Amino acid sequence: MKSLLEQLPSIVAEGKKEAERVIERAESSYRLGLQTRELVIPSKDSNWQDLFRKTAQSNKSTPAENYNALIYGDNLLAMAALLAGDQHRQSLRSSIQTIYLDPPFDSKADYRTKIQLKSGDIEQRPTVIEQAAYSDTWKAGTASYLSMIVPRILIMRELLKDDGSIFVQLDWHVNHYVKIVLDEIFGKENFVNEIVWRRKGGSALGVMGRLSAATDNILWYGKTLDYKFKPVFQDADPEYIEQQFRYKDLDNRRYMITVMRSPSPRPNLMYDYKGYKTPPNGWAIPRTTMERLDAEGRLHFPDSKEKQIYKKIYLDEYPGQMINNLWSDISTLKGSNREILNYDTQKPEALLSRIMELSSEKGDTVADFFVGSGTTAAVAERLGRRWIVSDLGKPACMITRKRLIDQNAKPFLYQHIGDYQVEQMRSTMGAKFRIGDLAEIILGLFGALPLPMEENPNKNMGRLQGSKTLVLADSPNKMTGLATLRRAIEIRDNLMGGWDKVVILGWNFSPTIGHDIEALGQGDRLEVLVIPPDLLDRLKKKGHKLKADEVRFSSLQYLKLGEVSRKQDGEWESLSVAIANYVLLSPEALNLDEINREKLQKIINSDPLALIEYWGVDPDYDGEVFRSVWQDYRGNTDNDSDPYRVTRIARLAGLPKKSGPRRVCVRVVDVFGFEAEATIEVA
Repeated sequence: MKSLLEQLPSIVAEGKKEAERVIERAESSYRLGLQTRELVIPSKDSNWQDLFRKTAQSNKSTPAENYNALIYGDNLLAMAALLAGDQHRQSLRSSIQTIYLDPPFDSKADYRTKIQLKSGDIEQRPTVIEQAAYSDTWKAGTASYLSMIVPRILIMRELLKDDGSIFVQLDWHVNHYVKIVLDEIFGKENFVNEIVWRRKGGSALGVMGRLSAATDNILWYGKTLDYKFKPVFQDADPEYIEQQFRYKDLDNRRYMITVMRSPSPRPNLMYDYKGYKTPPNGWAIPRTTMERLDAEGRLHFPDSKEKQIYKKIYLDEYPGQMINNLWSDISTLKGSNREILNYDTQKPEALLSRIMELSSEKGDTVADFFVGSGTTAAVAERLGRRWIVSDLGKPACMITRKRLIDQNAKPFLYQHIGDYQVEQMRSTMGAKFRIGDLAEIILGLFGALPLPMEENPNKNMGRLQGSKTLVLADSPNKMTGLATLRRAIEIRDNLMGGWDKVVILGWNFSPTIGHDIEALGQGDRLEVLVIPPDLLDRLKKKGHKLKADEVRFSSLQYLKLGEVSRKQDGEWESLSVAIANYVLLSPEALNLDEINREKLQKIINSDPLALIEYWGVDPDYDGEVFRSVWQDYRGNTDNDSDPYRVTRIARLAGLPKKSGPRRVCVRVVDVFGFEAEATIEVA
């Protein structure tokens, strides 16, 4: 078997081919896009009413480039979409100033999510999408990890500005191999520093047979030699101050001295000054600068003319010591630190602050494509940087969104990767993939036999054997909504002499799907089920070996609203919206063990609203972009003193007055990341 060093050339070569395919697609007519799920307007922002009024005046989609973005999904696909651009956002090629990369690098990491509920914690194992990503990353150890990281770093280089930088944080597992990869992609000449972060406050206990690891390595590369560099200073040690600033002016102003010798001779630096001989290679500054510093009293003249002139550095102007590549002053998060979000790989804000201060300025764009707990976005927001972040894990995206709302961030977009299922299926079944092929596979996994081709040219209809039940598999690149329901009912009643029942299997659903089903009044003659969102990843992993009894099609989660009232007062309006009930997606669809599934079922039976993690209200929904101007979430005690629950009633004041009905949309996200919406017109 080849060693890892022997495999590296082919790993890099394959990664380059994959990146080239992504770049070619970005420049072609078939481009991967981003779908905006929510424009989050933090309700703590006192200016949200103005922003809401401006966005409500236009029926056009929100221009994405005006907002920061949190993207859910595979970061390779997210970066491909950013590289491609679309009608709402220009391509971000050569647009990002700083990229911070903290990819998971421990194959034994526990990626379970602990969901804290008042009635007891539930541990959710990763979704199959996440499991597949993690297991693919480590199926052949470090070689698989490098195969994952190479194309992603290549795409990141395309996104960086010419004076941009990338910082890759790693530990001892893969640091040395990734350094070789970065040398190949960015060029050894563009390596800036290897920063060693000594995790202050870490464990002092060793492990059997070796010393404990107390450091991480951060590899800093510029895209070019013209990378942006902004010196960062820290307070000098008192002993250093005492030793170095030992001189005083006549006015008792303390200073230290620094030499002014040139490292190499140049004609304009070779001159005598006030009887002091020029150094062997000349002075560090030309005569005009020397004269200016002399006039300002900033030169130190030794008593002996045989010595050299020094420059004064005054203590009251001293910015501190410029940091070096050993960062030992930044602590890990521990104890009662206010930053702690109980996210295993969370990094301290001070670490990200320093990285951004070194390599970017206010208004620059920073990115993090393994955002985790959202530290990069939170720090960028605080430092006045633009930001784009993404993560494959829904818990990470949920934590990040809540963190930014808590921070009273400027409005930002929460986006998904468009046509994600189609994109995944193309990578599973190849370029010849057709939507009908996918529908045929889904019908088979549901246990339905396909209808004859003459009745079923799109291969998307089947029947359950031994019954008069018709099954229709909807397309993954469309929303299952009222039009689909009506068409399914028509087919049920007329195709092949009619059927007793029709079952619709859907991927994506319109916000009003639950109410539409209820309004149609079909009873048990119409059923809508959810195709597992991770099905395509499972097909990619297991292919034809995936069996029907391994796939569970779940009922829709459903949100029911309570009382909704609207009052007008002069030029303004107030709105009160209550949520009455929330029905969770079937527990069978969740990746839980039997004990946690039983815990969940008890909560569903006794208090289903306790499972709501987050909800928001758009008081003027345009049917395209959900603009949440009011939010509540577990842990927010401003609206409700209970950290384990959300409030049941949203109260919005200061809305601009509107004649005619308001179309109010409510979106709920449960603790597992599933979403449900309800829309109502309020007179």
